[in-house]
Amino acid sequence: MNLLYINNISKNYHSLKGETPALDDINFKVEEGEFLSILGPSGCGKSTLLNILCGLLEPSTGEILFKGAEIHKNLNKIGYMFQKDHLFEWDTLFENVTLGLRIKNLMTDTNIQRVEKLLEDYDLIKFKDHYPRELSGGMRQRVALIRTLALNPEVLFLDEPFSALDYQTRLAVCDDVKSIINKENKTAIMVTHDISEAISLSDRILVLSKRPGSLQCDVSINFSNKEATPFERRTEPEFKNYFDSLWKELDSK
Repeated sequence: MNLLYINNISKNYHSLKGETPALDDINFKVEEGEFLSILGPSGCGKSTLLNILCGLLEPSTGEILFKGAEIHKNLNKIGYMFQKDHLFEWDTLFENVTLGLRIKNLMTDTNIQRVEKLLEDYDLIKFKDHYPRELSGGMRQRVALIRTLALNPEVLFLDEPFSALDYQTRLAVCDDVKSIINKENKTAIMVTHDISEAISLSDRILVLSKRPGSLQCDVSINFSNKEATPFERRTEPEFKNYFDSLWKELDSK
C-alpha cells in the first residue's frame, strides 16, 4: 500500500542576488513498511527534500500526499530523527523519551506503559533514571529513536542519524535502529551520503543528481539472504554490485 505520494516537487531559494534552484521536478511513491534512503552528492538538496517531505519546508511547486491527504493535515503521523540526538542533559533518560508526550499533554497510563515497554524491549529500562552523560553514543541514539517512537508515528524521517558517531558505533547502531523500525512496523525515509549505509539498511534507494537535485535513479535493494542484518549485508555477494552501480550513478554527473 502506498503511504506517501511525492508529486512534481521543485524548490527554489530567493535572495537579493536572485533565484537559486535546489530541487527540480521530483516524483516518487513510498510504500507502507518500506525503508527508503535518499542518496546524493553534497549540496544536492537531500536534506531540503526531507524537510519538504515532513512539512518543515514548503515546496515551490508540487505536493506531498499522505494516504491521499495533504501532508500538513497529517503531521501527527510523522516522526523526525536528527543528525544529533539533542537529548536534554539535565533530564533523565525517561524524561527525555517522554518529552513529546509531556509537551502534547499525552502522559496517559497507556502511553507511559508503551514507552516503558519500548525501553524494556530495547535494553534501556535499567537506565531510565540515568542522565545522557552516563550513556554511550549508541545508547543515546537508541534513546533518540525511542523518543521519536513514543508518539507512535507512522513514518520516520531520518536526517543522517549516524553521522555524529564513530565508525564502529555506527555499524552497531545501524543494526539496532533497523531492528527497532522493523519490529515496530514503521515506514522510514533516510537521507545519507554514505553508500554502504544506504545499501545495508534500505529496501530502496533514490539517487539525486547534483544541484538542482533531480531524481537520477530509483534502485530496489534485494539480498538473497532476507534475514541478513545491516552489518551482515555488507559481506553478502550482492553488496559490491550495488555499491559499484550506485558509485557510478553518483559519479556520472
